[in-house]
Amino acid sequence: MDYMAAGSRDIATMPRGGYRASCLDRWLQTDRTEYLDRPAGAGADGKKRQVLRSLELLGGLLGDHDRFARLALAQVAEVPDPRILELGAGHGALSQRLLVEHPTAEVTVTDVEPGAVAAMAAGELGRHPRATVRALDATAIDAPDRAFDLAVFALGFHHLPPPQAARVLAEGTRAAERLLLIEPARPPAVLQVLRVATMLPWAPLVPYLHDALISSLRLYSTAALRTLAAHADPAIDLAVRDVGCGMQTVVAARRG
Repeated sequence: MDYMAAGSRDIATMPRGGYRASCLDRWLQTDRTEYLDRPAGAGADGKKRQVLRSLELLGGLLGDHDRFARLALAQVAEVPDPRILELGAGHGALSQRLLVEHPTAEVTVTDVEPGAVAAMAAGELGRHPRATVRALDATAIDAPDRAFDLAVFALGFHHLPPPQAARVLAEGTRAAERLLLIEPARPPAVLQVLRVATMLPWAPLVPYLHDALISSLRLYSTAALRTLAAHADPAIDLAVRDVGCGMQTVVAARRG
């Protein structure tokens, strides 16, 4: 398997589809940045807010926040008072659902973007007695080993290039008993071509579609995820599961 050779290769050059990705699959990736990835003051602040708001609204309408909360809580079903860390929380809707669904869970809600952290702290999460809102870099988690029962990173892992993605796997499985990634699955290259052809004409006009298109080209395949885990630490095990609607969960934990 290609992930077995991860240690002998430069992880920064790994295609999003994995080292054995086809030429078409390699062509169907991009280094372009989404509005969400652009720094404050880079001329895209308004569009970044539009995308974040769209993600929050669509996640509510489609039931994603509830579904993601159930997926996360299933990972700590046997823990009476789970300590949960949300990485890259963005708008914080997932953490809000976690607090509603579990009456004793303690949730640390984080994001690397200061504006997102300030907005969450000024809202319901900032006032909730079981929530802590703070700025935190998912690639360098400022917490002791096993400080949390679960770390969850929803719809954000693909934003990271391979070296940083591997760091999230290393840090998430260090600071928490297990790390849950919730991500769209990377589609077959032929379907990806159809998606690009459908979305590309509208992407310059609609900020949400702009970011959605770029996101689809930056998704990691299962082979790439296993390569990232092997690069982060050979002791990390991954369990990848299709959860429907084009989504998948990746549960990472260290052996021993």
